[in-house]
Amino acid sequence: MSTESARSANPAEGKLAYELDRGNVFHSWSAQRKLNPFIPAGALGSVMWDYDGKEYLDFSSQLVNMNIGHQHPKVIAAIKAQADVLTMIAPAHGSLARGEAAKRILSHAPANFSKVFFTNGGADANENAIRMARLVTGRDKVLSQYRSYHGNTGAAIASTGDWRRVPNEYSRGHVHFFGPFLYRSEFWATTPEEECERALHSLERTIQAEGANSIAAILVESIPGTAGVLVPPAGYLAGLRAIADKYGALLILDEVMAGFGRTGEWFAFQADYGDGANSVVPDLITFAKGVNSGYVPAGGVVLSRRVAEAFDDEVFPGGLTYSGHPLAMAAIVATLDAMKDEKIVENAAMIGRDHLGPGLRSLQEKHPIIGEVRGLGVFWALDLVSDRKSRTPVGADVINKLKAELMAGGLLPFTSENRIHVVPPCVVTPDEVGRALEIYDAAFSAVS
Repeated sequence: MSTESARSANPAEGKLAYELDRGNVFHSWSAQRKLNPFIPAGALGSVMWDYDGKEYLDFSSQLVNMNIGHQHPKVIAAIKAQADVLTMIAPAHGSLARGEAAKRILSHAPANFSKVFFTNGGADANENAIRMARLVTGRDKVLSQYRSYHGNTGAAIASTGDWRRVPNEYSRGHVHFFGPFLYRSEFWATTPEEECERALHSLERTIQAEGANSIAAILVESIPGTAGVLVPPAGYLAGLRAIADKYGALLILDEVMAGFGRTGEWFAFQADYGDGANSVVPDLITFAKGVNSGYVPAGGVVLSRRVAEAFDDEVFPGGLTYSGHPLAMAAIVATLDAMKDEKIVENAAMIGRDHLGPGLRSLQEKHPIIGEVRGLGVFWALDLVSDRKSRTPVGADVINKLKAELMAGGLLPFTSENRIHVVPPCVVTPDEVGRALEIYDAAFSAVS
C-alpha cells in the first residue's frame, strides 16, 4: 500500500476498528467503561494518521519505544526476508539472526560485556537480571528507587517504585530508596551537588540498615523515564557504582526506555552528566523498546563477563519460549544497522541540543504552568505546576485538557501524572519539532 493510499480517509473502517476494540479488548492500566482509545490507521516516520485522514505528530513514540520511527523500510524488509527463511526456532538451537543481533548489541556496550540473554520485553529483562544477580551473589534483596518503573511481572513490578507496585507486591526481597530529584528534593538540597551527595548517603544508610550482606543488587533506570525523565546529577551513577562495589552488590542499569538513541547515546549511562562520558560500567544492562522499536517484541539482558562466566558450569535456571525469536532478531539487526548508517543516534543528540531543548525552555519562559524542563536527546519532560513558587503539581483536569488540545492540534502526547513527556522518535526532523512546539504553545495558551 502506498503512503498516499494509506492516508486516504476510511471512516467506516475506523468505526469498525473502534467497535471491535471496545467490544472485545481488555486494556491495560485502565478502568474499562469510559475508555475512548485513539485508533490509528497508519504511520510513517514521526507521523500517524487516523481513519478520517487526520495526521498527528507522534510525540509519544507510542510507549517511548518507536526510536527508529514508524514503518522504517529497512526494518520491515528484514522482517519479511527472515519470514521467508525461518519464522521460529526453539531457544536451545543456534540462530544466525540471534547471533548477529547479540554481536551488534555488544558492540555498543562496554568492553567487559560478553553475552546477551534475550527476552520478550523489558519486564522479563529486569526479571532475569534480578535472577542473575541473586544467583551470582547468593543474596536476596534488591534495592530500587521509589521514582521508577521496571515492568509488570513479579520481581519487576515489586522493584517498581510508583503506585502500580502496591496492588502487585507478591515478590520477596525488595527495598526502595529515594534517588536524586532536585526540583522536588527529599533531602532539603539546594544544589545538584548537595542532592547527589545526600541521595548517595541515604542509599548507603539504607544498605547498612537492611544488612549489607543481604543486598544482591542495586537496580536503577539510568534516567528514570516514566517517573519524569529524571536526569541524574553529575557523580550519581558513579556513586552507585562505588557503593555497589563497597558492599559486594551488583549494579543493574535499566536501559529499557532510555537506551538505543533516546538520549543521543547508544546507552543513556554513556552520556556525559558532568563527570566524564563512559565513566560508569554496570554489571548488567537491561534493554527492550528502542532496540528494534517494538516492530517484533524483544528485550534482553547484556551480561558482563563476570556474570556470564558464573554460569559456564552452573545451569542458569531461566528461559523463555520466544527468547531470541528470529523475526525479532532480524528487526534488531536491521534497526541497529540503520541507526548506525543513517546516524540516527547523532540526529537525536542534535535535535535535543539545537531544537527541542531550546524550544522547550522558550515555552517555559512564556508559560508559568511549566515549572521545570529537563531532558536529553529526544527524552524530555515538562513538570507542570499551578504555582511556580510552591511547585504545586497541576491536577488531572489540567492534564486532560492539555491532552485534548494537543490531539486537536495534531499531536499525539505522552502524559504521566502532572507532566507532559516530549519523546518523539529519534528520526524526528527540525521542521517537525518546530511544528510540535507551535502545537504545544497553542495548547498551553488555551489551557492557561
